[in-house]
Amino acid sequence: MADRDRRPRAFEEVLIQVERRIADDGLRVGDRLPGERQLAEQLRVSRSSVREALRVLETLGVVSSQAGRGPDAGAVLTSRPDGALTDLLRLSLSLSSLSPREVVETRLMIERWSAEHAARHGPGASAGPLAEALRAMETAATAEEFVEHDIDFHVAIAEASGNRLSAAVMRALRGAMRRYAIEAVERLGDTGVLREDHRRIHHAITSGDAAGAAEAVTVHLAHAYPELF
Repeated sequence: MADRDRRPRAFEEVLIQVERRIADDGLRVGDRLPGERQLAEQLRVSRSSVREALRVLETLGVVSSQAGRGPDAGAVLTSRPDGALTDLLRLSLSLSSLSPREVVETRLMIERWSAEHAARHGPGASAGPLAEALRAMETAATAEEFVEHDIDFHVAIAEASGNRLSAAVMRALRGAMRRYAIEAVERLGDTGVLREDHRRIHHAITSGDAAGAAEAVTVHLAHAYPELF
């Protein structure tokens, strides 16, 4: 399992390909990338992977998302990637060497702050993605499937905080989070406690309870990784 988990995730492969395309095709600021569907077909990945990669690029200020169809579809290049994208990829691909304690402590710092600020922003920014991840976790058939939606839930919290860098770091942590989260779920043997924790976090955020949201995140991570608390 460890070797498999060290391979780049699909969205990271998309980032690599997009960076290569920008360099090889000589794209300049103001040029438009292919549309989401076209990129997915060309790179043979899912549209969700393309969408996630474009969110990272937008966070880094490399592209600006544009709604539209036909010639108006696709994100617009707003700056050359230079070292920013490469640095983020290097971070994402090297996180496999981090210890469980380092990953969980980093998550605790980011997620407590993110949950608190997401609650202060109100339900509008976070209700949809959080609820979608909750529903998906309820029907997950395997530990791997549960963890994929679990991670989506936690990344959505960071995105709802309004801090783009926090969201980018959480997305970069996905690979390391996935490996340790699967081990935690398999060790627990039952996701009931974790699902209840997620519902409590969701309720605190959507009801505007900032202190409650931060505390619920702490309790949840303690349930998942009791040996580290």
